[in-house]
Amino acid sequence: MTDLQISKTVTLKHISDVSKSFGIDPNEIEMYGKYKAKLPLKFIDKDKAQKSNLILVSAISPTPAGEGKTTVSIGLSEGLNQLNKKTTVVLREPSLGPVFGIKGGATGGGYSQVLPMEDINLHFTGDFSAIEKAHNLLAAIIDNNIQSKTTSLHIDPRTIGWKRVVDLNDRALRRVVIGLGGTTSGVPRETGFDITAASEIMAILCLAENLTDLKTRLGNIFVGYTFDKQPIYAKDLKAEGAMAALLKDAIKPNLVQTLEGNPAIIHGGPFANIAQGTNSVIATLMGMSHSEYTVTEAGFGFDLGAEKFFDIKCQSANLKPKAVVLTTTIRALKYHGGADLKSLTTPDVNALKNGLPNLEKHLENIGKFNVPAIIAINKFTSDSNEEIEVITKFAKSKNIKVAVADVWGQGGIGTLELAQAVIDEVEKGSANFKPLYNWQSNVKDKIETIATEIYGAEHVDYSSKAKANLKTITNLGLENLPICIAKTQKSLSDNPKLLGRPKDFIITIREIEIAAGAGFLIPITGDIMRMPGLPAHPASENIDINDDGEIVGLF
Repeated sequence: MTDLQISKTVTLKHISDVSKSFGIDPNEIEMYGKYKAKLPLKFIDKDKAQKSNLILVSAISPTPAGEGKTTVSIGLSEGLNQLNKKTTVVLREPSLGPVFGIKGGATGGGYSQVLPMEDINLHFTGDFSAIEKAHNLLAAIIDNNIQSKTTSLHIDPRTIGWKRVVDLNDRALRRVVIGLGGTTSGVPRETGFDITAASEIMAILCLAENLTDLKTRLGNIFVGYTFDKQPIYAKDLKAEGAMAALLKDAIKPNLVQTLEGNPAIIHGGPFANIAQGTNSVIATLMGMSHSEYTVTEAGFGFDLGAEKFFDIKCQSANLKPKAVVLTTTIRALKYHGGADLKSLTTPDVNALKNGLPNLEKHLENIGKFNVPAIIAINKFTSDSNEEIEVITKFAKSKNIKVAVADVWGQGGIGTLELAQAVIDEVEKGSANFKPLYNWQSNVKDKIETIATEIYGAEHVDYSSKAKANLKTITNLGLENLPICIAKTQKSLSDNPKLLGRPKDFIITIREIEIAAGAGFLIPITGDIMRMPGLPAHPASENIDINDDGEIVGLF
């Protein structure tokens, strides 16, 4: 059966029953129908959260199809619950871009799903829409101020970096000219659109700890300069209050359920290749406040989402993870070992062995943060016993726990070995989390630490524009912000064609964007773009609604 068909076999619990099992009075939640609810922020208890065991699920460098971190995260939470550990899985919300594009939905798969999958994959509770509106409100206010003759701050349009956003893959909007049509239609200037998941508002929502913090961060958004070189922020335009008002519900995390009826929290959705790639601090703390174990995931490979999770989110919110589950697939290792994408379901031990250096590098990177790693082999039906044994022997040679997880085919039962390995590692108490770098370090030092230590680069080159950006950062007094590198997910390098564990390569920083509200800097590498395009045959071609109002074709 397809994921959607499997989800239809489940009789969903009413969200009030899910709330009870989570530990919150159903009268206190804000219901969105029978199966979704918002959780008020007052139910976050930081003292209780410190006692929860936070487990991060990450992955090796993925194939274009993804390797199943979300599915493993959900399956692991089911397995921990089956072992009588009260566990909540905390995930990001899907973006409509991938849902209608090439990747499909982001609610897990098979017997490891969060439900209702159609709602979550489409409009859900409207969080993305609210983020989009808040972002575009600031864009409208900026252009209105440029047009105004009475309240103008004399913003130089050439210095404005704030684009508009839409939650779809639409390459035609990457670069546009606005303000055409005469003096009553605004001031013409070049700008563009990013996808909503790349919006700084999304990043702010996911790092803010409450409404007050949210408003402060919104006010700190850097807009550009006046004609006499004075910096302009959103607070100078008096925009933060209205923007926060649009986000009053979006800031509250969403409660849903897993296929086995356990609580799941889904909130926020920044991409990991162009943003920080993890769910909100609020959602994570909410899960930790009511759970013995909290399982969360970070997007793409460990070099992207997980590094940002540790160096940005954990430092910002004082989180101390107890273990990392590194999702590994035999097909991805064969891909990194030189096998053709179309042949990954064919057993090939030699290609698998050639791909092991990619796994080895990600394990080394986990060790840099002083957090223990557990390898989860996300099982596919095409995996041979001989191939599984290769990874098992490799893990033993590194003295690292490994478990085969049949999350798609069996759900929680298929992850009992993995869940027990996680419990054993946590109870050993070997985690002593430390970040990779100090926020107070020089900007170039921080960038180069990530590039050399995590990616394995020989050194870093900076374009003339990036060098000018470094001077701007210094002039604005923002040198002490952490780093959120935008990089391809397909390779440890910034070249998507360099698979496996590339060496002796150079990372090129073409520009550095300033996300002063979110509280980080975004060095942009290679050809990475913040507005994806659709493939030749997008997933939208298969999505439909029948006469009974049921969605079909989602995966």
